[in-house]
Amino acid sequence: MQQRHPLYDQDRPIVDQLLRTSRPGKAHITDCARLLMRYIGYPGAADIQEDLSRVLVNWRMEPADLYASSRAIWASGYRPALDDTEIGSGADVNAA
Repeated sequence: MQQRHPLYDQDRPIVDQLLRTSRPGKAHITDCARLLMRYIGYPGAADIQEDLSRVLVNWRMEPADLYASSRAIWASGYRPALDDTEIGSGADVNAA
């Protein structure tokens, strides 16, 4: 049975942007890595799974390369700007 992922509506525009990106920056790489992790093996959202595979082909990357690049970006101290739409661990914590 195919399921609809609860974050599909938020993720679809990000995937569309990734498809239009030929030279990925830090945000593109980290977004692609997190979305690939989210949707890999998910019993639904086949369009997003297929499009993420197309992104990797366009960028000439394998998943392992993407994950290694993403880990290096995070290890370098990169942090995306948070806004009110962020979800996830730490997004609801106010900096003191």
